[in-house]
Amino acid sequence: MVDRPKKPGPIDAPKPSSAPQPIVDIAQDNSTVTAKLPSGESVSVLLYGATVTSWKNADGSDNMWLSEKASLDGSKPVRGGIPVVFPVFGPPPSDHATSSLPQHGFARNSRWEYLGKSTSESPPGATAAGDGGVKLDFGLSNANLSDEFKKAWPHEFGLVYSVTLTKIGLHTSLNVRNEGSGTFEFQVLLHTYLRIADISKTSITGLMDVSYTDKVLNATTHTESNASLSISGEVDRVYASIPQDTTSVLIDNKPRFDVVRDNFPDTVIWNPSKEKAAGMKDFAPADGWKNMICVEVGHVNSWVKLEGGEGWEAGQVIKSLL
Repeated sequence: MVDRPKKPGPIDAPKPSSAPQPIVDIAQDNSTVTAKLPSGESVSVLLYGATVTSWKNADGSDNMWLSEKASLDGSKPVRGGIPVVFPVFGPPPSDHATSSLPQHGFARNSRWEYLGKSTSESPPGATAAGDGGVKLDFGLSNANLSDEFKKAWPHEFGLVYSVTLTKIGLHTSLNVRNEGSGTFEFQVLLHTYLRIADISKTSITGLMDVSYTDKVLNATTHTESNASLSISGEVDRVYASIPQDTTSVLIDNKPRFDVVRDNFPDTVIWNPSKEKAAGMKDFAPADGWKNMICVEVGHVNSWVKLEGGEGWEAGQVIKSLL
C-alpha cells in the first residue's frame, strides 16, 4: 500500500445544532399537544377533534378565539379555535351517503392519534438560527371511529392533519385517502375562529365579485359587490370558487390576518352577532361575538369524490400581521 502524506483526513460527523430548538409537550392526561418556538410563538392542539385551541404570538397574545364555556373534555365539539369539519358541512343532505351523520360530520367529534413531530431549518428571511418551524401530525381512520359513526359512514379512509407553526404564521393541512376499494364523497372545512379587537372596526377583503350563499337570507345566492366587507350584524355566508388565494382581515383598515388557501376553493364568513350568540349555551362571554370572526376555508360548495386508493390534500396558511 502506497502511503499518501497528503491524504484527506476522516470525514467528521456533522455537529448537532447548538441553536435553541422548538419544544413539544404532551399533557399529562394525554389530551393536548403543545409546541413552542424558541422565539416564543406557540400552538396547542386538543386530540379530541385535532382542534387547534390556541395559537399565540411571541408576546403571548392569542390569535385564536376560544369560548370561555368551550368543552375541552371530549364531551362535545369545541366552540372556538379550529375545529375540523369532515366529511359533511352543515346538516347532512337527506339523500346523501352522509345523511346519518351529525351536523359537520365526525372529525371534530372523534379522538385523533398524535403521529409525531418534525422540525425544519430556519426559513429564508429568518433573522437568526432557531427560527425554523415545527410540524405536528395527527391521524384519524375508520378504526378510530365509534361504532355509531362507523355504521353511519362505513368507508375505509385515512386522514392526516398537519399543524405547522413558524414565526411567519400557522399552516394547517389535511390529507384524505380512500383506503377502500369503493368510492366515497366528502366535504371539508377548517372552522377557524380568529380573535379580533372589535368586530365593528373589522373588514374583510379578497371576496369582491365572488358568488355567495347567504344563510341569513334563506340560503339565497348573491354576488359580493364590496371590495371591503364590513360586519354590521349576523353574517353566515359561503363564498364559492374564489379566484384569488388570499382573504385578509383588517382592523381600522390595517391588516391583521392574511388567510391563504391552498386547493380549498371556498370560504365561509361567520359571526353570530348578539342574538344568535345568546342562544348558544357554550358561547361565552355573552359579548364574545365582538371579538371574533370566523374565516373558514374549505371545499363545501360541492363534493370531492375519491376512488379507491386515491388521495386529496388541501391547506391554509394564516399570517398574524401585528
